[in-house]
Amino acid sequence: MSDGNNPSAQPHAELQTRDAVNPAVKSSDICRMCGGGDFEMVMEFTPTPLAADYVPAERMGEAQRIYPLNLYLCQGCGLVQILCDIDQEGPLIQENELTSVSLGMVEHFQKYADATVRLVDPPKDALVVDIGSNDGTLLKFYQGHGMKALGVEAAKVPGKAATDAGVETIVDFFSADLAQRIKEQHGQATLVTANRVIANVNDLTDMICGVRDLLDPNGLFVFETGRLVDLLDDLLFDTVYHEHIDYAAVKPLEMFFQRHHMELIDIQHVPVKGGSYRGIVQHVDGGRKASPAVAEMRAHEESLGINTGEPFKAFTAKIDTAKTALQDLVQQIKTEGKSIAGYGASIGSTTLIYHLGLGNALSFLVDDDTRHLNLFSPGFHLPVHPSEVIYEKNPDYIVVLAWRYTDPIIRKHQAFRDQGGKFIVPFPELNVV
Repeated sequence: MSDGNNPSAQPHAELQTRDAVNPAVKSSDICRMCGGGDFEMVMEFTPTPLAADYVPAERMGEAQRIYPLNLYLCQGCGLVQILCDIDQEGPLIQENELTSVSLGMVEHFQKYADATVRLVDPPKDALVVDIGSNDGTLLKFYQGHGMKALGVEAAKVPGKAATDAGVETIVDFFSADLAQRIKEQHGQATLVTANRVIANVNDLTDMICGVRDLLDPNGLFVFETGRLVDLLDDLLFDTVYHEHIDYAAVKPLEMFFQRHHMELIDIQHVPVKGGSYRGIVQHVDGGRKASPAVAEMRAHEESLGINTGEPFKAFTAKIDTAKTALQDLVQQIKTEGKSIAGYGASIGSTTLIYHLGLGNALSFLVDDDTRHLNLFSPGFHLPVHPSEVIYEKNPDYIVVLAWRYTDPIIRKHQAFRDQGGKFIVPFPELNVV
């Protein structure tokens, strides 16, 4: 099998040499959760461009800046975070992903809404505000429970989709100032939610002050965010990118809410997005008794050394071992004159391509998600095609960058294997299928 002509394959190395770590990038020296300034670097990644910045053809000649992508552990509270400050109004805000078409998320949010309504037992027309509300999928379920729903979404495309679907949505970043305006116009909220948001907000203090002021005295703040233990245990290092700046454990979350006169009263481990926390927060005098789950999960994480740099040593070693094995295999394949494509053009694919050294080895990318089709990957400018193009270009091998979806990908493309093609699965262990 051989790869079709790819006019953009040759300039990859040239583009990469023109890229340079942005000397103007600011480095934060203050922990986003506790305000401390004592850090230990626990993981060094290959610098990358902004992971969501897939470019159209007219930007092909543009060298994209790359930025440091290292993880630091706050010695004060244990929060793991990226310390370079990058404009939050960059490419991520142009993302067009809609929750309603994201695999499994509609069902997840239906259960989420049902569970949280049971917690707050809201009166009819009680206000729920969802921060980072996307296309309003979650809020539609709250409307079904008789609640008044208001979304806050920074990205224009999903924000408009929510409004068109009958969910009132403010297209803006959530802030303390915006929270005050919402309170003046709509009153206080019985429930405030924020899912996959805490990890992406640079000024967490401003955000939580807004939540606290917006929330009525007996209300609840419910959030979901990535779980550091799952990242380490399951090698989810492709969830590390500049737009995702914090990687939380229970201890820093507790300290953060206490610092702002709020209390984490329950925390659950949910399987969504590879493993997440669902946290329940009230005002310090909210009246609900804290679940023993908070102390139990904190104690479990402390037993794992999660608030120290130790677990990262094993994490780094596993990734380095996989990287070496993959690079050896790729070198052998290229020496034989065979071609390699990549399956997956997500935000996380950028981290994988750079850290695993695949940028100059891959001829093109394919994906079943339509967001990045006909665009070019950040930095290396690999063209992104629908997965049907596999059978037009006929690569000899495909590296499964979307490795957590390996089984459905291979089932969908059994014809590729039947005609002699092979899939390279890099994690959790290198495997050629």
